[in-house]
Amino acid sequence: MKRIAVFTSGGDAPGMNAAIRAVVRGGLHHGVEIFGIIRGYNGMIKGDIIPLNSQSVSNIIQRGGTILKSARSKEFMTPEGRKKGYDQLKSHGIEGLVAIGGNGTFTGAEIFFNEFQIPTVGAPGTIDNDLFGTDYTIGYDTAVNTALDAIDKIRDTADSHDRIFFIEVMGRDSGYIAVQSGISGGAESILIPEERQTIEDVVGTLKAGFEKKKSSSIVVVAEGDEEGHAAIIAERIKSTIDVPVDIRVTNLGHIQRGGRPSAYDRILASRLGLGALEGLLAGHKNEMAGIVNDKLVYTPFHDTITKKKEINSDLLRLSGILSK
Repeated sequence: MKRIAVFTSGGDAPGMNAAIRAVVRGGLHHGVEIFGIIRGYNGMIKGDIIPLNSQSVSNIIQRGGTILKSARSKEFMTPEGRKKGYDQLKSHGIEGLVAIGGNGTFTGAEIFFNEFQIPTVGAPGTIDNDLFGTDYTIGYDTAVNTALDAIDKIRDTADSHDRIFFIEVMGRDSGYIAVQSGISGGAESILIPEERQTIEDVVGTLKAGFEKKKSSSIVVVAEGDEEGHAAIIAERIKSTIDVPVDIRVTNLGHIQRGGRPSAYDRILASRLGLGALEGLLAGHKNEMAGIVNDKLVYTPFHDTITKKKEINSDLLRLSGILSK
C-alpha cells in the first residue's frame, strides 16, 4: 500500500488526535502517503479528503476532540452512498483505511469491505469502553477522570446541604464509566445496564446510610440503566422513601467527551493508531487493533460488534462492599 486514509467517526473521544498523529507519522516512517478524511463517512462521500504530513499533526497530541471532525452519515447506510464513497477513494488512489471510532464505525467499514474490498483496520475510539477486543478504548480514562472531578465537587455541595445527589454519566449500553467513577468517588450506589438493581435496592442502601447518621449520599447512574434516567429514578425514589430528604439531579452530559486527554489516553491512542496502520500494512483487514494484557492484538470487526464486553464482577462486588 502506498496511500492510506484515516478518519474519525461517531462520538468524539479525548485521544483521537493522538491516534491520528500516530497514523500520520507512522505512515511517514514506512514511506506511505497518509490522507485525512474530514467528517468521517460523510466526508468520504463528498470527497473531502486532504493530504497529511508531519506538520499537519504537530501540536495536537494534547488536544481533545478530533482535528478531522466527526459526523454520523445516514447516506453511507445506503448502497448508493457507499458507492459514492468508494468512487471518491479510488479517485484519490486510496488503498486502505484506518478508522478511529466505535461499533457504528466498524459496522460501516465491514459492510464497505464486503461490497468494494477496501481493507480497513480500526482503532477503538469511544469513551464508553464497550468494545470487545481491547481492555480500554481511547478516551475512556479521560472521561472517567472528568466524571470523577465532577463527582468530587458535587460531593462537597451534597455534604454541605445534607442532600442526596443523583449523577448521570454517559453509558447508553455500558456501565464502565459509572462503575469506575462511582467507586473512586465513593458513591453509595451505582446503577448500570449490566446489573439489575431495583428502586427498592437503592432505597434500602440510602436508608441504611440514614441509620448510620450519614447526612449526604451520591448515586451514580449510567444513562442506559434499565430503571431509567437519573431524573426519573430520583423522582421515583423521592416518592418511595419515607424519610424527609432533599434530592437533586445532575447530568454530566457531553462534558465527559471533551478536554485534554490524560497521559494514559495519549499513550494508548498512540499505540493503537500505529498498531492499526502497521496492521493494515501487514495485511490485516476488517479487524480492530486493541490492547489486551498490555499487548497489541487484532480482533475481527464481527466479534468487536457482536460480542459483549463484560464488566469485571470483582468491581461490582467491591462497589457493594465499600458503599456500606
